[in-house]
Amino acid sequence: MVTIQLKPSCHPLAEYIYRLEQGEALLKNSSNNVLEVVGILKSYGMILDAYSRNLIYIAENQFLIIFPFFKYFNGEVSFQKLLNHWSHDRINFEYAEYCMKSMMWHGGGGLDRYLDTPEFKEAVKQIIKFKFKNNFLMLTLDKIFPEFLPEQIRMMSYYSGLGQFWRVMADIFLSLSDRYDREEIKSISQVVKHISDGLVKNANKPIAYRVIIFNKGYDIIPKSVGLTFLPDTAVPYIESIFFRGTPFLGTISYNAQAYQIPQEQDLFTYGALYADPLSVGCAGIPPTLLMQDIKHYLPNYLYQFYQNSIRQEDDLLVKICHTFQKSMFCVMTAAIKELAPYSLNTTKFEEKKVNRAYLEMWMDRFLASRLLMANQ
Repeated sequence: MVTIQLKPSCHPLAEYIYRLEQGEALLKNSSNNVLEVVGILKSYGMILDAYSRNLIYIAENQFLIIFPFFKYFNGEVSFQKLLNHWSHDRINFEYAEYCMKSMMWHGGGGLDRYLDTPEFKEAVKQIIKFKFKNNFLMLTLDKIFPEFLPEQIRMMSYYSGLGQFWRVMADIFLSLSDRYDREEIKSISQVVKHISDGLVKNANKPIAYRVIIFNKGYDIIPKSVGLTFLPDTAVPYIESIFFRGTPFLGTISYNAQAYQIPQEQDLFTYGALYADPLSVGCAGIPPTLLMQDIKHYLPNYLYQFYQNSIRQEDDLLVKICHTFQKSMFCVMTAAIKELAPYSLNTTKFEEKKVNRAYLEMWMDRFLASRLLMANQ
């Protein structure tokens, strides 16, 4: 029997196509890469745990509170926490909100589609009517600006949706670290498989959102809508945060005549996979907040790894950003594998051909990314 082989790819990133077809990852395998990726994902998992808890708390307990002064406190307000908050001795939950707003703005997936349906709009009307039945001021505001409160509820839905997504990812990353500590994880391929298995296990996990108003429950996103983890939160998150992102104030002109921002959202390349690590130390750049959070939870072995470099802690945030991008290319490998039209290890020529076109499409998006730098 003659096996028909695919022609070599002419793509500039053909090397990475072959890697994926052979069951390898976008990030090359090495002991240092494994140490970096697992260590940064352990810290990131702890941060995502905190982010997800806060987002879900806001969605459920700060619902339609127009001035939520204590939304970052998770219901535990004290003078000491206020002092810590004002002195920035805390987790930067602002970054979680930045991601939430980016997802909401870019849209995509079943969550975005549902929030524009007549069913959602009708549910929102009933909720607003019940929530503010004795509040003449808010009811008047709703009549004058009929889209204001519904838009707040759409935003609350994204708080909840992203919180539920990060809850799953935090557990995946923390369990990866536990397996590494038990010496069960020794290669990048094993890291990718662990993440991939976690995505598959939770792919159909329901995404629902329910609030309690005056001791009465209201389903804003009922389970019957059928929203699930992978297509309705994971894929839009990858598109919005890994790839598109949003231009950072102070680094790019928002003046339309300057033409520094693409006119089409799908041409944005401000996501985590494109970010220049050197700019991560700039004040006001949202990823800086994440890197500062990660810095506080680095496992000792990763901290010592950074200490052994020439600059030690002088460029710690840059090192963290570089390592974080390495870890995200591992996550991307898992996502690409699970979203492929056919199994990447298929032996059927037609299926291989379809997969090759699929992988070349992904490589087109990686051309301007930090993929090559991550593998240096």
